[in-house]
Amino acid sequence: GYLPLDTDLKSVVVGKDTRNSVTELLGSPSGSGVLEDGAIFYISTKIKNFLFYEPKVVSRDMIVVSFDEKNLVENIEKFTLEDGRVVVLSRRVTSAPVKGPRILSQIFGNLGNADAGTLLGQ
Repeated sequence: GYLPLDTDLKSVVVGKDTRNSVTELLGSPSGSGVLEDGAIFYISTKIKNFLFYEPKVVSRDMIVVSFDEKNLVENIEKFTLEDGRVVVLSRRVTSAPVKGPRILSQIFGNLGNADAGTLLGQ
């Protein structure tokens, strides 16, 4: 999937940008509306295929942009998959984490269930 560059993320202003301006700056998200606050997220997964071995997920990164009740950016968070857990890498604000950590675990967990053929449309 598509993951915006850090330079693009720095152009998003917390408390000023809206959902529309974020998608204009960062591009279409991988998904949205899954969390209570209607956050949008960008997910990138790298899978290693080697001979007859089962494909292995070698990295998975996720950026979550959440919005307040005025539809302004409230928070931008980065997550990665490490030892089967979602781990916060960095936060742009110090408020409470994105609502629904179980949702994030489900998203990360379900992405690993697809095989390489499914992901490549074969």
